[in-house]
Amino acid sequence: MKRSIMARRRRRGDSRRLAGAVVEFAVVLPLLITILFGIIEYGWVFMIRQTLQHAAREGCRTAALQTSTDAQIDQRINEVMATTNVTGYTIGKTHATGPDNPIESVTVSIPYNAVSLLGGYFGPHDYDLIGSCSMRKEGIGGVN
Repeated sequence: MKRSIMARRRRRGDSRRLAGAVVEFAVVLPLLITILFGIIEYGWVFMIRQTLQHAAREGCRTAALQTSTDAQIDQRINEVMATTNVTGYTIGKTHATGPDNPIESVTVSIPYNAVSLLGGYFGPHDYDLIGSCSMRKEGIGGVN
C-alpha cells in the first residue's frame, strides 16, 4: 500500500513538471518563430540584393561594349533577374558621352515591399533595394 501512495505522488509531480514545460514552451514559441521568420526574410532579401548587383554588373559589362544597344543591356539584365522570378524592378542607365565622360552606369532597383516574404510583419519598409555598377566604355577616352 505504501508503494502505491508513493507512486501516485511521483506521478503528480511528473504532471506538474510537464505542465510547467508546456507553459514555458508556449511562452518561448512566438519568439522562436519570429527569429526563424526573420532569418528566412533576411536570407531572401540578401539573395535579392546580390542578384540586383549581379544584374547591374552584367548589364554594365554589356553597356561597356562599343556596339551595345539599350535592348541588349535590358535583355542581359532580364536574363540574370529571371533566376529569381522577381518582377517589378526598374533599370536606370547613364551612357558615356565622349572622351570627357567615358563612363557607362547601370542601376537596377526594386522596392523592398515588392520582394518581402512577410509583408509588413517586421514593420513598414519604404526603401528600395539597389544594385549599381559603372565601367569605362570601350574605345572612348583611352590613354595614348
